[in-house]
Amino acid sequence: MFLKIKNIPDVSWSSNNPLNFKPRLKTFVALCLGLIIFGFGSSLLFHATIGNSPWVVLAEGLSIKFNWSIGFSTFICSIIVLSMWIPLGQKPGLGTIMNIIIIAGILDLSIYQFDFSSNIFFINFLTALLGTITVGVGSGIYLIANLGSGPRDGLMTGLQKKYGYTIASVRTSIEVTVVLLGWFLGGTVGIGTLIFAFGIGPAVAFGLYLIGLTNKKAPL
Repeated sequence: MFLKIKNIPDVSWSSNNPLNFKPRLKTFVALCLGLIIFGFGSSLLFHATIGNSPWVVLAEGLSIKFNWSIGFSTFICSIIVLSMWIPLGQKPGLGTIMNIIIIAGILDLSIYQFDFSSNIFFINFLTALLGTITVGVGSGIYLIANLGSGPRDGLMTGLQKKYGYTIASVRTSIEVTVVLLGWFLGGTVGIGTLIFAFGIGPAVAFGLYLIGLTNKKAPL
């Protein structure tokens, strides 16, 4: 059923305006919780050691090249992507800013303070699968908060509006470019990357469906 979702649900804590910089406390808390879960899910793919999600492939490549942490590399990537919004006429929201800060911080905290890796491939496979699902659930929470898209999502929608290509083709082009660049810099590409590439769409849909079941939006 969740695979049929076409719209982001409204719930009682969703913001009416994505450019709202003074949201209700529960909306802000939900946003931050979703981003924390998102960042932790991304770190699980790194721990799995069988291939990162596309943007973490790039972040890992940059960390190898410049001796940065994965989180700081992710932060720099986000700032660069955000700067690309300017000619596209995109406007950042509070969620955009928190996306940049929280995901980078959680990646460093989880990657460098915990170790979920294993010498058993099947366990690593399950870790990568769990990471993808976790990213999807986190995405569902922060998207439903409706406080502005993340830097990468904003780049995707901005390019789509400016050049008229389909969302699928724009996002695929971005992800392939990022993976190739990250792989060239030394980032880890493997079956985990494929799990994420093919699984993130259904995982996000599942996250939206799961959170959407909580309650419908109440009148304000």
